[in-house]
Amino acid sequence: MQKAKIQAATIGGSADEIEAQFYEALQQGDIVQLMACWADEDEVICIHPGGPRLIGTASIRAAFEAMFTSGRIAARPEQISKVESLTSAMHNVVERVAVLTAEGPQEAVVIATNVYQRTPQGWRMVAHHASPGTLAVQQGPLSSSQVLH
Repeated sequence: MQKAKIQAATIGGSADEIEAQFYEALQQGDIVQLMACWADEDEVICIHPGGPRLIGTASIRAAFEAMFTSGRIAARPEQISKVESLTSAMHNVVERVAVLTAEGPQEAVVIATNVYQRTPQGWRMVAHHASPGTLAVQQGPLSSSQVLH
């Protein structure tokens, strides 16, 4: 049954469905489901917070497999902002990630940009770029007095 779910979401799903599958796979620690979200192309890119640029599905898979050895990744996407066209979609999300520290459970905030393309196999992720965020996440447009860089 699990395989049918992955196949249906990957082949006929929307970018939203692939994104939901990606976060479900993180939460379940399911490398097969997670990799089914990615386009099977040499130039897919993944950048984890503070990490190097990973290019290609082999290096992306290895990085997520290493993370899953510590268990599931309890990441919940929220505040999704989208730019979509007929063949591509860019979603910027705030990820709330539960982490266990020496002081006990804590919540980390990650700002991620997920890019999807419509491929012959359906919508697939082609880029995931995540950066550390802050607990005080920006809720609206920047004012003219705020610095961007």
